[in-house]
Amino acid sequence: MKKESIRVSAVIPAPAQEIYDAWLSGKGHGAMTGSPAKGSAKVGGKFSAWDGYIEGKNLELVPHSLIVQAWRTGDFAADAPDSRLEVSLAPAKDGTKVTLKHTGIPAGQADGYKEGWIDYYFTPMKEHFSKKPPKMR
Repeated sequence: MKKESIRVSAVIPAPAQEIYDAWLSGKGHGAMTGSPAKGSAKVGGKFSAWDGYIEGKNLELVPHSLIVQAWRTGDFAADAPDSRLEVSLAPAKDGTKVTLKHTGIPAGQADGYKEGWIDYYFTPMKEHFSKKPPKMR
């Protein structure tokens, strides 16, 4: 079966450390997306988001710069393998450039996930982090 890939990016108004920590924390992930999540900050740790619609496990973690996850939704066929999500965080003028490279998506689903990343992640993340006062260092 043919697999699809997408890449989407956005600048989020927050330091990479805050985005990284929020992405891996159930509480933080839920706060930045507006939907219940469970997280883990360990390689091999399992996560879920959007009230269980998304689930997977952490494959590689490079603090404050890279998160690689095995990733799937309830729309994947039961026998379909997980897709792979790479979340790259890089300094940008007004915060952090977050780039999502999502590969191994089941055929016919890539456009929907691309739209979903923008509507259900980048848009609420920009709103969430723009409201937060910066952390003192």
